[in-house]
Amino acid sequence: MCGMASAESTQASVHEREPVRPTKEDEVAAAGSELIGGPLGRRALLGSSWWTPVRVIALVAIGMFALGLVQKAPCYNGAWFFGASSQYTHACYSDIPHLYQGRGFADGLVPYFDRLPGDMQYLEYPVLTGVFMEVASWLTPGSGTIQDQEQWYWMVNAGMLMVCAAVIVVCVTRTHARRPWDGLLVALAPAAALTATINWDLLAVALTAAAMLMWSRGRSLAFGVLLGLATAAKLYPFLLLGPLMVLCWRAGRWREFGKALGGAIVAWVVVNGPVMLFAFEGWSKFYTFSQERGVDFGSFWLIMAQNSDDPLSTDTVNTLATLLMLVCCAAVAALALIAPRRPRFAQLVFLIVAAFILTNKVYSPQYVLWLVPLAALARPKWRDFLIWQACEVAYFLGIWLYLAYTTSGDAHKGLPTDGYHWAIGLHLLGTLYLCVMVVRDIFMPDRDPVRRSGDDDPSGGVLDGAEDVFVLGPAARPRQHVAHAQCDGAPVEWGRPGPTGGSL
Repeated sequence: MCGMASAESTQASVHEREPVRPTKEDEVAAAGSELIGGPLGRRALLGSSWWTPVRVIALVAIGMFALGLVQKAPCYNGAWFFGASSQYTHACYSDIPHLYQGRGFADGLVPYFDRLPGDMQYLEYPVLTGVFMEVASWLTPGSGTIQDQEQWYWMVNAGMLMVCAAVIVVCVTRTHARRPWDGLLVALAPAAALTATINWDLLAVALTAAAMLMWSRGRSLAFGVLLGLATAAKLYPFLLLGPLMVLCWRAGRWREFGKALGGAIVAWVVVNGPVMLFAFEGWSKFYTFSQERGVDFGSFWLIMAQNSDDPLSTDTVNTLATLLMLVCCAAVAALALIAPRRPRFAQLVFLIVAAFILTNKVYSPQYVLWLVPLAALARPKWRDFLIWQACEVAYFLGIWLYLAYTTSGDAHKGLPTDGYHWAIGLHLLGTLYLCVMVVRDIFMPDRDPVRRSGDDDPSGGVLDGAEDVFVLGPAARPRQHVAHAQCDGAPVEWGRPGPTGGSL
């Protein structure tokens, strides 16, 4: 169905319009579809088969997850347990089996409450992730050798993480109601398949994806609760509250933001409160470890440190990284208030999480999981997504080859330091490239794949189609139009400043 779609009518009419077909809008998607018979024909009967987009995408995601498990097979069968560098030369390293014994799960120690032997006195993960790890240990058979138990522990965690992966793709597929096939970007992301079982990040990513789905449905309290739980599993999800606050400020939706903030705080306190109260030293280990940790893998700080005769101290790096992040936050806030049309929620969330990754003093390869669902919602363009994924796969290989080089002694099998710096550079450039594309879409909404199809902000919930009440600079002009026209020649209209004013 073609026709003019105003931002004010988006929510009311979204169910009346056809789903967006990526093979019709995206040349890379159209070319890729030739592998399965070509683009969908215009006479095809939609919605008449059991094979709905959600089911297809979920099965594809499970299939890719299974391929990621196969990629870890050389380690499962021995490289985790024998040889200093074999788990790196096979690029199949995972924290999960090593921490089964290293963090006391094999001995039945209670996370946060029981002190661990060795240098790490307490579990250095947030509480909800610690619960996830503990539950997996309960499901792990306690018989057999320690190697058998570690193999079982990894397999049990892999099964639980696969459920998280399925939740993520289902949530992303349903967040943009007219663009379900964008979920394939997440399901087929090669870097996600390679890194899914390195650590427990998928738990926080799944809760964050579910939170964004709730916000897109206008359920601000449920969004807040899920976001609070996600922050109890990993620190980064709390960053979503910043973009949401600025967007709600521009749209005058303070009530909804207050409900979201309140739900997030209550959920976080409910999870963390008991551990804080009865095992504060163990609970605080995650935060003190994050503060005291030196410059580590994957960051531009590491490149600077390894090329300097007098590297910066950890405290100095902490201060500079915090200042850089604050500058990025201010830039994203300004972007939200001066853009010709209020940016989409997913766009700002992607930018703020990407800024955190780029400025942080460490970048573990599994951190790419944080960005994959956000990238699919912020910039659902196959070409740009695949360029970024290629850079992340290169970094995935680079870090393991570098560790193989540093652990192989005089044999020096792997990637030397200079080569690893190039791998870090590729990761940084790939992420920056996607950020630039998103910023361009914000300033030029006619280039945004989502808005070109006539939608305003399908992941924005109450922000979708809302009028502006506070804007800055050129964005305060009475009405905005984009250059893109619908197939009947009518321009797509975006929101206008509200009657209460507030524009500067």
